[in-house]
Amino acid sequence: MPSTSEAAFDPGAHAAADLAGAFARLADHMNASILGQPAFVDLLLVAVLADGHLLVEGAPGLAKTKAIKALAKAIDCDDQRIQFTPDLLPSDLTGTDIFRPEDGSFRFQPGPVFHNFILADEINRAPAKVQAALLEAMAERQVTVGGVTYVLPKLFLVMATQNPIEQEGTYPLPEAQLDRFLLHVKIDYPDLDAERRILRLVRGEAQGEVLKFGAPLSQGTIFAARRAALSTYMSEAVEEYLLQFVFATRNPNLYGDDLDGLVSFGASPRGSIALDRCARAHAWLRGRDFVTPEDVQVVAKPVLRHRVLMTFEAEADGMSADDFLDALIARVPVS
Repeated sequence: MPSTSEAAFDPGAHAAADLAGAFARLADHMNASILGQPAFVDLLLVAVLADGHLLVEGAPGLAKTKAIKALAKAIDCDDQRIQFTPDLLPSDLTGTDIFRPEDGSFRFQPGPVFHNFILADEINRAPAKVQAALLEAMAERQVTVGGVTYVLPKLFLVMATQNPIEQEGTYPLPEAQLDRFLLHVKIDYPDLDAERRILRLVRGEAQGEVLKFGAPLSQGTIFAARRAALSTYMSEAVEEYLLQFVFATRNPNLYGDDLDGLVSFGASPRGSIALDRCARAHAWLRGRDFVTPEDVQVVAKPVLRHRVLMTFEAEADGMSADDFLDALIARVPVS
């Protein structure tokens, strides 16, 4: 896996214009590679800048695997796809100690989680112990095997996928574990024009035409961009709006009697932190050095939809978490 020095992480070596230009070039390349999914590409880059992981839900064949591979090729790092199955073991992810008969010792063999970008395909098909092993690695950025702790790469991102069809024999992630994901992204089919361009792109790739990105972005550039994005200015008024929005998920009755009794649990302070980081990253990607209420609103649903637990009565009435968050976007006043 690519090695980087501490000097490469110094954001002072990167001019703000260079960082913005690098990510603009990256966004253009990703949108040219992943056609018809601009919101998905945008949120994938937000996750990179906010140093978080994302759960992607969508039907098969919507370029989820291609997206993570295209991102890894455009950045000086490596990637690994892990197909989750019911017979997977935690050691299949983390690695294990291998006995060496020649000297009677054990040697640690790293598992596939020791890569920069991980695609955990159909995470809900693996049993709870395997899911817990991955989520622990995501949260702690380290793996412990045989009493020894091994640190994961500094640049580490997991994109887990869930298939919304064929739910028989799956192991749904508990709500408390879902909270470990920075974003829960839902993607849908592309429109007709985008699918036409997809056909032409794949046809060209089969004939040897490859989209070229140029020199991959260094990991130092990614770390510098993260610091730049997180330093994006947020006024007290926007911060207050963000906090009031999260508090509204816990006390929705304050914004309408019709919202009372719809939510069992609202977003935790982890949701506030995630919304803050993602709103700043979204504003930075738009070329602004300040956050607007619109930035908060754009990322609100992918940040909070898996952190808001609806009541049985709300689900019975057909009210989803997205519907509930849409109502809050319309009702929580902007300071």
